Amino acid sequence: MATMNIQATLHTIGLFDGADAGFFDSMAAKARVIEAEKGQILFIHEDKAESFYLITRGWIKLFRETLDGAQAVVDILTTGHLFGETSLFQDDLYPYSAEAAEASQIIALPLSVLKEEIEKNPKLALTMLSAMARYRKQQDQELEHRILQNAPQRIGCFLLRLADQNKSGPVTIHLPYDKTLVASRLGMQPETFSRALGKLKDATGITVKGATIEMDSLEQLSQYSCMACSSEFPCKDLKSAKSV
Repeated sequence: MATMNIQATLHTIGLFDGADAGFFDSMAAKARVIEAEKGQILFIHEDKAESFYLITRGWIKLFRETLDGAQAVVDILTTGHLFGETSLFQDDLYPYSAEAAEASQIIALPLSVLKEEIEKNPKLALTMLSAMARYRKQQDQELEHRILQNAPQRIGCFLLRLADQNKSGPVTIHLPYDKTLVASRLGMQPETFSRALGKLKDATGITVKGATIEMDSLEQLSQYSCMACSSEFPCKDLKSAKSV
C-alpha cells in the first residue's frame, strides 16, 4: 500500500479528527502493512508496546490466557477497527494478546508518533478518552446482555455492531470462518451458537450462507435484539466504539 493510500486511510479514522497534517505525514512514513496469516500472533499480553494497529481486511482476535492455558476471548475485531493504542495509558504494555483469526491485512502504526501528538494536542487526548469511554459502555452493556438477553438476541446485537447503521436497504455481514470464535466471544458453546443462530434466522428473516449473513434491512434485527435492553437500540450508540 502506497504512503498516500495509507494517509487517505488514516484520514477516515474518527479518532484522528483534529490531528495536525504533520501527524499524518509521520504516521504514513513509519507505517508498515502486514499481511497476517491465520493463526499469526501479532503480540503477547504485557509485551512492550511500540505499535498500534488498524485492520484493513479480515478479523483479529484479542485474548488473554488463563493460568491453565485456556484462552479468554476479549474481543474479535474486523475492518476499520483500531487496537493496541490504549497501551499508552497502561505503562506502554499490551493489555491482551492479538492473533489473526483469518488471513488479514493490518497497518502497524508507531505509538511514539501518537504519543507526541497527544502531548501537544489536547483535543486528540480527549477524543481518545471519549472512544475508550464508549468501549467501556459497550462492555457494560454486554454484561447486561448476558443477564437479560437470550442467545439469539446476543447474536443479533453482535451483528448490529458490525453493520453500517446509516445504510438503508439490504445489508451483508461477513463473519470469521471460525464460528467457534464468535461463540466464545459471546460466551456460548458452539452448539448453542448454532441453535441460537437458527432461532435468530426464524425470528428476523435473516439469511445465513456459511460465514455470510444477509438481511433486507436492519430494522427487524434491531427490534428483535434490542427489546431486552435497558435503552432503545443501544447498538447504534456503540457503533463508533472502535478504539480498544
